[in-house]
This record gives sequence, C-alpha cells and structure tokens, in this order.
Amino acid sequence: MRGLAKRFGEKVAVNGISLDVPAGSFYGLVGPNGAGKTTALSMATGLLRPDQGQVWIHGTDVWQDPLPAKRRMGVLADGVRLFDRLTGEQLVTYAGLLRGMDRDTVAERTRDLLRVMDLEADAGKLVADYSAGMTKKVGLASAMIHAPHLLVLDEPFEAVDPVSAANIREILAQYVANGGTVIVSSHVMDLVQRMCDHVAVIAQGNLLAAGTVDEVRGEQSLEDRFVELVGGRSSGEGLSWLRT
Repeated sequence: MRGLAKRFGEKVAVNGISLDVPAGSFYGLVGPNGAGKTTALSMATGLLRPDQGQVWIHGTDVWQDPLPAKRRMGVLADGVRLFDRLTGEQLVTYAGLLRGMDRDTVAERTRDLLRVMDLEADAGKLVADYSAGMTKKVGLASAMIHAPHLLVLDEPFEAVDPVSAANIREILAQYVANGGTVIVSSHVMDLVQRMCDHVAVIAQGNLLAAGTVDEVRGEQSLEDRFVELVGGRSSGEGLSWLRT
C-alpha cells in the first residue's frame, strides 16, 4: 500500500497509509474501534475506491488491473451481507463457481471446507438461520475455496466461540505454513500476539507503528505497547456510586 487515503465529508478515515506485507506472513492490523482498519482493508481489496494512493498484490495493481489482483485474493469483509437465502453448502459452491472453477473441484473442496469448519451437519441449513459464529466460518470457507495467495480477514473471530476460533486459527496457521499470506484485522491484542508474526497499529486513520511483533512491542506486551501508542486510557474514578 502506498499513500492510501479516504475522506468521508470532513472525516478523514484513512490518512495516507503506506505499508508492506511480506509474502508468507501472518500480518495483524490492529487499532481501536473507528481507527480506519475496515476502510483501509476495503480499499486494499478493491471494495472501496480510495481518494488517493495505490495497492499492489504480487506486483499487480488492484485498481488498474483488478481481475488478476482479485483472483489472488480471498476476502472476508466485515459487515458485508452474504447471500443468506442459500444453504451453507450452496453458498460455498456458488463462491467456487463464481471463481470459474469446474463443478467437480468445487464439490470436493466444499465438502472439505465444511468438514474442517465443523459445518457438515448444518450444510443444508439456510445461512440466514446460522449463528454469528457459523456465518463467519461459512464466509471464511467461501473466501478460501479457490486457494488464494492472500487472505484478507476483517475481524474474523468476532462472535466466534472458543472451539471454532481455535479451529480457524489452526487452519490459517497451516495455510501460512504452506506459503499463503494472511492479513487479519482485530482489536484483541492477545489474539494477535499469539497468531501473528507481523503487526501494524492504526489509530485515527494514521499508521503509528509497523514491523514484526517483537519490533513493535519491544520489551512490553503488545497490549501495553498498543495503549501507549494509541493513548486514551481513562481511570474508573468518578463512579463512586457504582458500589454494591
């Protein structure tokens, strides 16, 4: 990413971010709510046109040459609705067919993905009837079916139960070990510290720090370093009435 910027009226959502994500890395994009993470990832993946700046994936310009760039990506966007009147199996199958894959390969990969996501028993249920965690998992399966070089996941663990989260982490770790690249946004520092090898900290649309997890956190925990960079910690003083 080079000089990515986006403004909504008077609000500067992303302020000229430049960032390098190494191929084969597990990269965490962290920041408080409203920091600009979703806006930055939406611009980086071709979902939201930037006011300025450029993005390349393996040398392909996302906005000048979008089709080859998007073939290399799997995206789990936050807050974007799925085709939830399809069953889980139909949704993942549809994602594969939209990618131009042959039907037999799609059927085989759909079965594999639903099994590892622990969705086999619910494959015939409408996505509209899925829980929030199940919806995240079927969205991730849809993003992975074409075996992309890069996975971009916006808050993939939000509303996901601990067992499912552990399964997803294992799947993503295997994906990176086999040469894939993952960019994951989150505001849960412990999760990022355990999963990621690189991290970038964003606040109020600005990039505050980026590098390996050890470089960014220094001698502190990632959470303490994050709070130090972002600021805004307040005490509980003034709530003297909140006593039992």
